[in-house]
Amino acid sequence: MTPIRSLAPLGLACLLAAGLAASSAAEGEETKVNLEGVHLCCGACVKAVDEAAKAVEGAVVTCDRDAGAVAIVAPDAETAQRALDAITDAGYHGTPDSDAVTVKDDSGATGGNVKTLTLTGAHNCCRGCAVALTGALDAVGGIEGVEAEPRTTTVVLTGDFDAKAAVEALNVAGFHVKVKQD
Repeated sequence: MTPIRSLAPLGLACLLAAGLAASSAAEGEETKVNLEGVHLCCGACVKAVDEAAKAVEGAVVTCDRDAGAVAIVAPDAETAQRALDAITDAGYHGTPDSDAVTVKDDSGATGGNVKTLTLTGAHNCCRGCAVALTGALDAVGGIEGVEAEPRTTTVVLTGDFDAKAAVEALNVAGFHVKVKQD
């Protein structure tokens, strides 16, 4: 009888260990996301992405300036999402190649024409950023004026144009912005 009793706890321990290992494997699946179409015109842009993601423990971010891409490697999808959110909060936008994360549509822009629109949060560290911001808006009909001075995060648009189209044009150019609420 003694050998049978001693095997029962051992069998239970093996089952528990196997369950814990399976659970750890499911939780610990590494998540890799490539964010494409991100505005990275200079070393300061790259540094700002790195700084934004540094606050997310466990995420490793690598920028490819020439490709306009940011690779995110994280221990799980939740951590990858937090890294992506930190990057967009820093004013960058891109298209993820994975369904594990999503770029928030938090611009606050609605469809329909407006005469003036103030956008905040854009990464705009240098003249290259300012030129890219302005250039992205060339495709939006009705915009007559763009104020986007380097080293500011505010973009002011005037004319008679669709607010949502303006935000979408900036997103395509790699900038994440929000409508300034009065």
